[in-house]
Amino acid sequence: MKGRVLLISVSKEKLHKLEFVKPIEDILKKEGVNYSIRDYREIKKEDLEKSSKIIICGTSLADFEYLSNLDRLSWIKYFDKPIFGICAGMQIIGLVYGGNLKEKTEIGFYNEKLTKGFFGFNGVVNVYHLHNKYVCFSKLKDFKIFNQGEISQAVKHKDKEIYGTLFHPEVRNKGIIEGFIHL
Repeated sequence: MKGRVLLISVSKEKLHKLEFVKPIEDILKKEGVNYSIRDYREIKKEDLEKSSKIIICGTSLADFEYLSNLDRLSWIKYFDKPIFGICAGMQIIGLVYGGNLKEKTEIGFYNEKLTKGFFGFNGVVNVYHLHNKYVCFSKLKDFKIFNQGEISQAVKHKDKEIYGTLFHPEVRNKGIIEGFIHL
């Protein structure tokens, strides 16, 4: 993979970055990918210009500070390079595209039926959920949903390379992240 992947942390607490950013960083290191890490509040235009892909990481169950600062992430809608949002990152993508947050807590391992081959994953896949909120992507005309069920777990923008998972692939499905970085 050529270029640089920008990992974006949306965690308020620095300690939470060890749980939500570090595992993705480890995948990038293992794959020999050039990357940088930025807090969403510190992203500069140059960071976006130098990046060939972006991964917006998740955060802890009680950390919703990013919801008060969505204006700092409005560039997502106009960015023309691949983006992958994980949990809070997927929620941010949905909100930037006009979605609304709904409440539902899911913690633990769940079987999700992925359809249409999401980064090579198809059929029942055991995934790790850790969220209190979600965006109803079925109401957003710009996105395809890659799972069956009440809550959108895996999505892709219909015209852009923008992807999201509500579950945490860095825990159990690293091949999804590897598939994204090797697009």
